[in-house]
Amino acid sequence: MNRLAPADITYKNMRFLIAHSPTNVSLNKFLQELKKNKVTTLVRVCEATYNATILEKEGIQILDWPFGDGGSPTSQTADKWLKFVQQKFREVPGSCIVVHCATGLGKAPLLVALALIEGGMKHETAIQFLRPKCRGAFNSKQLLYLEKCQPRMCLCFRNTSYNCFIQ
Repeated sequence: MNRLAPADITYKNMRFLIAHSPTNVSLNKFLQELKKNKVTTLVRVCEATYNATILEKEGIQILDWPFGDGGSPTSQTADKWLKFVQQKFREVPGSCIVVHCATGLGKAPLLVALALIEGGMKHETAIQFLRPKCRGAFNSKQLLYLEKCQPRMCLCFRNTSYNCFIQ
């Protein structure tokens, strides 16, 4: 199957790659893409379709936070994700996080949309920002989830007494 390159999503000082799940056959090409983009962390939100040992040997941290196909993350998974994003971009400014699900059209863009919303984007803007880069992204349940999302602004503080790490 000929798949597109990962979608590069940059907003303020956050950078993500949204990808489909590689297989053991396509893993070397996927790894080269990750190296080219200086990725040090991969968030996998689907079942494993490849041996992650090769990536780990290259210094890429794998975080497995799967949730149901076509669905939305649990509040615990969303909290872990947002805490991780906050920590990663504070500790390693300019870094890039790759997020992948089976096709790169549902769960992976959904997590990135959550980060964009927490970074100050309205949910409608986040959807419009991601869809041209991930054609077909989001099903109706995921769109409703994003609409109901109440940002806590954990990635960008509006109060000027705090320093927002997202520039």
